[in-house]
Amino acid sequence: MISTSRTPRTIRLLAPSGYPHDPAAVDRALERLSAEQHRIENLDATQRRYQRFAGTDGERAGDLNRLADPSLPLPDIGLAVRGGYGAARILHGLDYRGLESRLRDEPIALVGHSDFTAIQLALYAKARVKTFGGPMLSADFGAQTPSEFTLAHFWQTLTQPTTTIVSDVPQAQVVNASGTLWGGNLAILASLVGTPYMPQIEGGILFVEDVNEQPFRIERMIYQLHLAGILARQQALVLGQFTGARPFEYDNGYDMQTMIEQIRSVIGIPVVTGLQFGHVPDLLTLPFGARAELVANEHGFRLTMSDYPHLAA
Repeated sequence: MISTSRTPRTIRLLAPSGYPHDPAAVDRALERLSAEQHRIENLDATQRRYQRFAGTDGERAGDLNRLADPSLPLPDIGLAVRGGYGAARILHGLDYRGLESRLRDEPIALVGHSDFTAIQLALYAKARVKTFGGPMLSADFGAQTPSEFTLAHFWQTLTQPTTTIVSDVPQAQVVNASGTLWGGNLAILASLVGTPYMPQIEGGILFVEDVNEQPFRIERMIYQLHLAGILARQQALVLGQFTGARPFEYDNGYDMQTMIEQIRSVIGIPVVTGLQFGHVPDLLTLPFGARAELVANEHGFRLTMSDYPHLAA
């Protein structure tokens, strides 16, 4: 068994998107977390089914709105069960005023990635609630062989007031930037442009990732952020992992590196590559809304994050 947290936590499951398609992975995750003496709440979220979703829109919104109820104790962690699709359907039904009042200054960690990005963007835009991009119940805690890297960084980030990521991936541009760290899944970011659920962040550091998208499709979504004026307001764009981003025959060699060189030439801000975040086994946990300092050069990059909610160690 992989050692995770020395302190037992209360973990409430959140299922704002699709239902888990691998029940065995859910069982593995629950068994591992329970073996570490963590208390798991809202197990029904792993069993609900409505069409392709983990429950009706009301049920899925209710997972989050329960956190706004001052008569109920808060968990230490709100952990997304999985991604998929469906979070956009419940954004209008969230109790942002109640969630802001309850969560903005509480040391609670809401964690997930992929489609959960929609929840993170909306909570920050409407309530300034800080969250975490990180592992989810089914794919990560329930993996056949869980990543020691993923679990160690998850607990380290959630229990420390600051965290630093050091990468030896060489960078094509020299960067020395600071600002609010935010971002997540690129397709979700692009889909919320022009809505009240897209945060208006000035001078931020934006990180993005995606899965099974061709390089030209990734470029198109980055162009959408660029043409909407969002990138011009940031200090840097940090590219995470784009799993499955391979060109097809029709692309005539238009691969990720060619695409990156193209966007560097037009967006007007530095582009940093190689962040270990996305649909990958070894996954960093990133505090969305944290204060971040980014230094990059030909030797790699360093990303230091602070001013985010953290649990007592």
